[in-house]
Amino acid sequence: MYYGLDMGGTKIALGIYDSQRQPVWSTRVPTPRDDYSRLLATLEQLVHEADRRTGQQGTVGIGVPGLPVPDDGTLFSANVPAARGRTLQADLAQRLQREVRIDNDANCFALSEAWDDEFQAYPVVFGLILGTGVGGGLIVDGKPVTGRNYITGELGHLRLPVDVLDILGRDFPLPQCGCGKRGCIETLLSGTGFAWLWHYDTQQTLSAPEIITRYYQGDKLAQAHTERYCELLAACLGSLLTLVDPHLVVLGGGLSNFAALYDGLEQRVAKYLLPVARTPRFAQARHGDAGGTRGAAFLHLR
Repeated sequence: MYYGLDMGGTKIALGIYDSQRQPVWSTRVPTPRDDYSRLLATLEQLVHEADRRTGQQGTVGIGVPGLPVPDDGTLFSANVPAARGRTLQADLAQRLQREVRIDNDANCFALSEAWDDEFQAYPVVFGLILGTGVGGGLIVDGKPVTGRNYITGELGHLRLPVDVLDILGRDFPLPQCGCGKRGCIETLLSGTGFAWLWHYDTQQTLSAPEIITRYYQGDKLAQAHTERYCELLAACLGSLLTLVDPHLVVLGGGLSNFAALYDGLEQRVAKYLLPVARTPRFAQARHGDAGGTRGAAFLHLR
């Protein structure tokens, strides 16, 4: 059995999966955000509950909203202060007397999708999250590529390509990113960026869902706004795909539910690739909220 723990800022979700990657049981509990001892105890109790339900000791994987620090085994996590700077992986492994694998939540999302029954056919899968921010994960032959600092695939903090200035204008002001820099892809492609661009153009304050509603109502401004966003998405993907060259790109996050993003996406992206390059397949994520536990559980799959 494979156990996946999705540790978020408000809840910890546990999912149990069998050898065929099918869900067996799941639950969720509040996250002890500010007490490390309670956090460890909660994770341990969840694993032991899974053992009781399955009658065996399953493998344990954890997806976290942060980055494991390879040099000292600590964890950087902004959303769970109790775990910040702690050796969570080693401490929980010692309590459970079994191996614990840990990765960031974007990699777990991508891994969950790469192990979809149909998507397994693709050797290189890139998972792109278009949500409040922009994240991503790269999966090669069913295994996450984490890199030196666990930031491989973090498309959101690449610099915007020069093509963006051709789309927006050379005097376009680059908004500041949460990381402190200007010109990050996340500032324009995230749901927050989608709304910021609308406000910049119209001086109207609307959320991304409200703009999308106007799009479907036939609002010309919303349709023009969406058209430009899709072109920005294609330009940014062009840079990424030239570097990574995946067979499949899976889109997740709130904006991934906007069907208009997929209309003609391959043709848009092709303009920003080398002439000999073939575009990958683009698909919407299939496993939704279960992706966090699935991906964490599948950290043990090979």
